[in-house]
Amino acid sequence: MRHLVHAVLTAAAVFMAGPVAAQGFPEKPVRIIVNFPPGGPSDILARSLGEKMSAALKQPFVVEARGGAGGNIGAEAVARSPADGYTVLFSIDTTFTVNPNLYKSMPFKLAELKPLMLMASSGLLVGVNPSVGATSLADFIATGRRETITFSSGSNGSPGHVAASILQDTAGVKVNHIPYKGNTPAVMAVVTGEVQAGILATTGLLPQVQAGKVKALAVTSRKRSPLMPEVPTTAEAGVPALEFEVMFVALVPAATPEPVVATLQKALADALAAPDVRDRLQKLDMVIEGETGAAAEARLAKARERYAATIKATGMKID
Repeated sequence: MRHLVHAVLTAAAVFMAGPVAAQGFPEKPVRIIVNFPPGGPSDILARSLGEKMSAALKQPFVVEARGGAGGNIGAEAVARSPADGYTVLFSIDTTFTVNPNLYKSMPFKLAELKPLMLMASSGLLVGVNPSVGATSLADFIATGRRETITFSSGSNGSPGHVAASILQDTAGVKVNHIPYKGNTPAVMAVVTGEVQAGILATTGLLPQVQAGKVKALAVTSRKRSPLMPEVPTTAEAGVPALEFEVMFVALVPAATPEPVVATLQKALADALAAPDVRDRLQKLDMVIEGETGAAAEARLAKARERYAATIKATGMKID
């Protein structure tokens, strides 16, 4: 009985130590590093959630864009930061699922960062400049089998790059991949006709589709987007291999104390639960996820395994 009481008291002490240790956090501004250029989905998400977290934790959450190398530059900066919770990375999953399979060497180790939360996910939109003349994904594929199609993407190794490579491999479309510095210029390249097509984040393409400047052919999500119910999924359009999701994940240095991690996770969860945030993300065609810990790690690992096979099969390379 004495040992049992001791064990219970020890467990209680450990449980209580977390909140006590985190009571003073944060005592200064927190940096949110977004590892892709401003204006893209990760940046929008960071600013929306950072504002709520700042109000909840009574400290500024300052968003800093540090793009480059498919997100590797910003991720390395966070991995090299002190493990104290004052530097948080907002990224899309491809930095951790595609890049390790695409780059010959990575500037940081995956184990140097751990997920705070898999915050949201989104499909991509297959969009073409109206001058292409395709009215369906089947029409577009037929054109792409006859002639080379130019595709924009947000960077080498980005979701748009992966998706274009999958389309090339599974449907026989002749692809000329042109990487841009972020999702926003990649979208504008489709709008202006600088390239003919893009398989890009719905967030950026949707306003252009609604304005009639881009023709939407399919969405890569498992279900049709409620914002474009008339647009089929890629599976419905006959290319199930192109089913594809982008995951938006927040991470911190791996040695960050668990009480600090718990404080940040709660602030993130509360921010995602705010009605105005939920409404905004819904309008951006994002699905709120909220997975943490082992569940988030497992989801990233599963995607990393899939993309390893995809990259090997398609022969994807960094241009």
